[in-house]
Amino acid sequence: MNTRTSKLNSEFKRLIAEILTKKIKDPRITEMFTVLDVDCDRELTAAKVYVSIYSTDAKKAAATFEAIKENEPAVRREVSRAMYIRKVPEFKFVLDTTMEYGQKIDELIYEINRKDGNS
Repeated sequence: MNTRTSKLNSEFKRLIAEILTKKIKDPRITEMFTVLDVDCDRELTAAKVYVSIYSTDAKKAAATFEAIKENEPAVRREVSRAMYIRKVPEFKFVLDTTMEYGQKIDELIYEINRKDGNS
């Protein structure tokens, strides 16, 4: 990844998080979330936006993620207004589940240690 793309990814990440939290007023976005990363291609045609949602209620988390995905045109429009670049990529929001995966691994390790009598 070149320096320009890296800088754009960082700026997209900051702007998207700000837009989703401050400018998008969708009542379905009820859960806390974080924009973890943005991965834009070199041609600025598409970008994956990795989002993590912190919630104990799976239905609310799913509704929040759907609302974020459906607001992609508004997010893109706001990014276009905020940045002075020729092309703003289409954003594809991707749910990042690494925290849940890590928690599951921790639980498995704890269970193995407990069975072995190490804990």
